[in-house]
Amino acid sequence: MKMAHTCVRVKNLEESLEFYTTAFDFTESRRRDFPEHKFTLVYLTLPGDPYELELTYNYDSEAYDLGNGYGHIAISTKDLEGLHEKHKEAGFNITELKHLPGVPPSYYFIIDPDGYKIEIIREK
Repeated sequence: MKMAHTCVRVKNLEESLEFYTTAFDFTESRRRDFPEHKFTLVYLTLPGDPYELELTYNYDSEAYDLGNGYGHIAISTKDLEGLHEKHKEAGFNITELKHLPGVPPSYYFIIDPDGYKIEIIREK
């Protein structure tokens, strides 16, 4: 077995596509429109990684309540400080670099347009 994809529901498909392609270099790998059922699925991948992020857009939805169960997804990078600076300069909603006790800074969080937290971690 292997992981296939993670789904997040988005209220504005174009805004979310702009965020994920600009912030992380995701590219659209496929799209499935179901106008008769009023939803669209867009699958995104990172270069060299087949794992997909599925953006689900329900035409008539205004927003989603993230509740208290969602934590975050994580994306690793070899250049943590460089990506952090890119996100800061672009004006994205990010935290400062963080660390666990006794460890140098190794992660930060960015928030997408729907309020989903994404942890950016230093690639090991």
